[in-house]
Amino acid sequence: MAKGKHKKDQNHSPRIVNRRARRDYVVLDSFEVGIVLRGSEVKSIREGRVQISEAFAKVDSNRMELFLFNMEISAYSHASGANGHEHIATRKLLARRRQIKRLQVESEDRGVTLIPLTLYFNERGIAKIELGICKGKKTHDKRDDIKERQADLDIRRLMSKRM
Repeated sequence: MAKGKHKKDQNHSPRIVNRRARRDYVVLDSFEVGIVLRGSEVKSIREGRVQISEAFAKVDSNRMELFLFNMEISAYSHASGANGHEHIATRKLLARRRQIKRLQVESEDRGVTLIPLTLYFNERGIAKIELGICKGKKTHDKRDDIKERQADLDIRRLMSKRM
């Protein structure tokens, strides 16, 4: 047996980050949830062929379950027609019932949106999503963030010149 053949190497697992989420929303809180996937979906995610920038989650209050909408997982390169999957489908998220109830209350009361921030594989090789409880930013808030980042960058440049 080759050395390290059966070990799961974390360096080869991609970490898909939703950069638009932090630009368009204020993240109030975040937590980790699991996701129900088929085999070809997992392999496609390991290839990095997934897009979560348009995705969002909602609580189904009748069944007390959490679902993810608009996440696009491209077809796995070696999957046949019968083993394939839908590119954009509703996928079930796995969370504790207590967390789901909290999310339902917050989304109704405070008018927040549930946005996936990152998609990654944990140390056991299980796909996880960091789900953020977010509130939408206004245009002037985005401008303020840009000005703040530019000011920090200018300060760092000046400090590096002095050193």
